[in-house]
Amino acid sequence: MRLVFLGPPGVGKGTQAENVSTNKDIPHVSSGDLLRDAVETKTETGLKAKEYIEKGLLVPDELVVKVVVGKITTECCKNGFILDGFPRNLSQAKILDETLNRLGEKIDKVFYFTAFEDVIIKRLAGRRICKSCGAHYHEVFKPPVKDKVCDECGAELQQRNDDKPETVSTRLKVYREQTEELIDYYRVSGGLVEIDCNGSVSEILKNILKEFRS
Repeated sequence: MRLVFLGPPGVGKGTQAENVSTNKDIPHVSSGDLLRDAVETKTETGLKAKEYIEKGLLVPDELVVKVVVGKITTECCKNGFILDGFPRNLSQAKILDETLNRLGEKIDKVFYFTAFEDVIIKRLAGRRICKSCGAHYHEVFKPPVKDKVCDECGAELQQRNDDKPETVSTRLKVYREQTEELIDYYRVSGGLVEIDCNGSVSEILKNILKEFRS
C-alpha cells in the first residue's frame, strides 16, 4: 500500500508511521529524516535545507521533492511506503501524483492527524535526539534509561532547534498557512481519513488499523 500521513509537527504521525510500518511491513519514509540525513552528510541539498530547518521554516519544495522522490523510486519502496511529512502543500501533492502516475501507481489512502495545539507543543518540547547516532527519545513517552544519555551509544541527548517552544509556534503557523488547500485536495479526492491524536499512542494506532479493514 502507498499511504500518506499528514498533520502538523508534533501531532504524532512519525510515531504512528513507525508503528504501522512494523505492523504491516510497509517502509516508513520520513521527509524530515531524509532532509536531516542530507544536512548531516552535508550534501548540496542538505546545506541548502539547513538554514530553513533551523529557523522553523518549511524547506522549499524543490529540495524536499528531490530527496523524497529519490527515495520512493528505489527498490525498497516498489511495493509500497508510508510517506510521513510529505507532501506539505498542493504543489508537492501534484508532483507526487504525477511521479506515481508515471510508474502506474497511486496513493491508496491519506491519513490526516489532528490534535489540540497545547498537546502538540508539549509533545515537541519533550523530544530529544542523540547527537551521535541519531536515536530518538521523548522525556515523557520514550525516556532514556539514564537522563540525557542515549541508550544505544551513551552519547549526550539534545533538543533540536526546531523543537524549542519559541520555534514551535512558528512551525505550526507556517504549517496551517501552507497545508489548508492540501487537506481540501485530498478530501475532494475521497481518500482522506481523519485521525484524532489527542489520545494515547495505543488508542491512535487502534483507530488507524481499523481503516485497513474498511
